[in-house]
Amino acid sequence: MTEGVTPPIPLEDAQARLLAMAAPLPVEDVPMAGAAGRYLAAPLVARRTQPAADLSAMDGYALRGDGPWRVVGESRAGHPWAGALSTGESVRISTGAIMPDGADTVLIQEEAAREGDTLSLAGDAPAAGRHIRRAGMDFREGDELLAAGTRIGPAAIALALSGGHGAVQVRRRPRVTVIDCGDELARDPVDCAPHQIPASNGAMLAAMTSSLPCRVERVGPVADDLDSLARALSAAAEADLVVISGGASVGDHDLVRPALEAIGAKIDFWRAAIKPGKPLMVARKGAQVVLGLPGNPVSAFVTGFLFMLPLLRALSGSGAPLPRTAMLPLAGDIGPGGPRREFLRARWNGEALVPIAQTDSAALHALAAADALIDRPAHAKEAKAGTYVPACLLENGSFA
Repeated sequence: MTEGVTPPIPLEDAQARLLAMAAPLPVEDVPMAGAAGRYLAAPLVARRTQPAADLSAMDGYALRGDGPWRVVGESRAGHPWAGALSTGESVRISTGAIMPDGADTVLIQEEAAREGDTLSLAGDAPAAGRHIRRAGMDFREGDELLAAGTRIGPAAIALALSGGHGAVQVRRRPRVTVIDCGDELARDPVDCAPHQIPASNGAMLAAMTSSLPCRVERVGPVADDLDSLARALSAAAEADLVVISGGASVGDHDLVRPALEAIGAKIDFWRAAIKPGKPLMVARKGAQVVLGLPGNPVSAFVTGFLFMLPLLRALSGSGAPLPRTAMLPLAGDIGPGGPRREFLRARWNGEALVPIAQTDSAALHALAAADALIDRPAHAKEAKAGTYVPACLLENGSFA
């Protein structure tokens, strides 16, 4: 295939076409203890009201009417006072305890003076209704607590439990097979001949998925041989996503495309208009999606970040699968851009982005130091230090 037959696809178009392939995976119920990192498959609706009754927000005394007051009992968290207050009465109360019937405010401990069972003010009189958490202040039964597609983090787990849920509905974990491809790859980094390089892309790509709810199997290195690659692809038939690193370009030994065609997969698109990462290949066989990523490690990382991770989030049920960008200032100048949209490695110094000078797509030292990818449009003009630029933050370096 010649270089000009299929024009590279703009990033957003390529991502949209890829995400359109993310057929929803089956729904399963997961106990809250195992729900962290999963994505809700349906809205989470409260089964109870929180708080279920008026509670004290402070340690002190629940009052009725003007003082002085007679202390007639105590309400502790988990042990409410059973009576009802009359005017001029109070009960000792702790934070989180149920307000007694008839109580209209809370006098905090620091502003109270007590002698025996007589309570009086040691400061200003509290405003009526002060220091009370009203029933339903947080949410009420029937309220939507979390939308479908929400990632379940620690606070969401607490919210779901407080809402009366012991389990949640999520999508099945995607099954992923990551294949390293190339005659030059050595399986053992300790035993690596001069004509070889250690097989590192598969390990890197698998590690990139570690924060997502998926099951990953690594295969390879697979030789630059059509039959070997076709067999590896066929063996991954149960995977929802197959990620191949290397062999997706147009050289004589780049065999991903013919291997995919040999097993009956259909190429959806090939090449994205980005740098690094242009030789990206996307195919489909039934419900299975196959991503052919470049063999250069930086290109594999960037395309994995921009395509593999969003697809896995979508398969997992995420409502916002694409990377998020933030406008951040530059610590140094950036020269004019080229004809393709470019993602430049940068380091966050706590105040600004420091562009990393090394831009070779095989330079792993620079990649490991990067905290962000600066998103530069095609034909970008020079950007001076202090300019705010869009950047994607990475869980990769010191920033994380």
